[in-house]
Amino acid sequence: MTYFADLTSRQVAALASAERVPVLLLPLGAIEPHGPHAPLGTDPLISRGMCERAASRLAADDDVHVLVLPEVPYGVTRFAAGFAGGIHIGEETLHSLLVDIGAALIGQRLRRILLVNNHFEPAHLVTLRRAVETLNFAYDGRVALLDLVRRRHAQRLTSEFRSGECHAGRYETSLVLADRPELVDQALMRTLPHVPVSLAAAPSDGGFLAMGMSDAYCGAPAEATAAEGEQTFSTLTDLLVEAIRELARE
Repeated sequence: MTYFADLTSRQVAALASAERVPVLLLPLGAIEPHGPHAPLGTDPLISRGMCERAASRLAADDDVHVLVLPEVPYGVTRFAAGFAGGIHIGEETLHSLLVDIGAALIGQRLRRILLVNNHFEPAHLVTLRRAVETLNFAYDGRVALLDLVRRRHAQRLTSEFRSGECHAGRYETSLVLADRPELVDQALMRTLPHVPVSLAAAPSDGGFLAMGMSDAYCGAPAEATAAEGEQTFSTLTDLLVEAIRELARE
């Protein structure tokens, strides 16, 4: 089985003593505007797609048993202020939620948890890293974050991702086209001009409007393709499988 929530209580109880090391994946993101063309749930959609692909790739693995937890789709998203659809939760709320989830699993001897995130607002990332530290030091977990903005990961992704012009641009829109093309207004997408705004240089107290993202996107969504999305998903899955194996060895 792929999904943790599909297991029975007895099946979960058996995981900790099984021969294969259980690694639980927690997809994360934020519900926020992604231009006029892409869905609010773009970030958790990408995280879930990565997790499902990694679990499928490792389904017959002799060493690890990968299970996908129900996603946490809400995050710190102050940048989206002023646009309809953004659902922001504060840093302490997110931290408490992740720590409670992790502590509940660690208490059942399911210590290896990997956070899989595709929402890159700086305050959100800081909170995820802090939650990992809390779970590892206060609860003796084996918890990790696949941090895609780290240079060693980012250098394997697309040029638009590396530039920081990737909020609902070619990078993210291609990934949605690969997984849920019906959620993208493709006719509108093809009319959208390139917006040269890099989130990598965004001020911590900024926002999409203040940065010049008048339609809540940057980059070049008109250039997005499902083929690029599939290729990027393959690379993201490679990164995730590597992180899973590293965590399983701890």
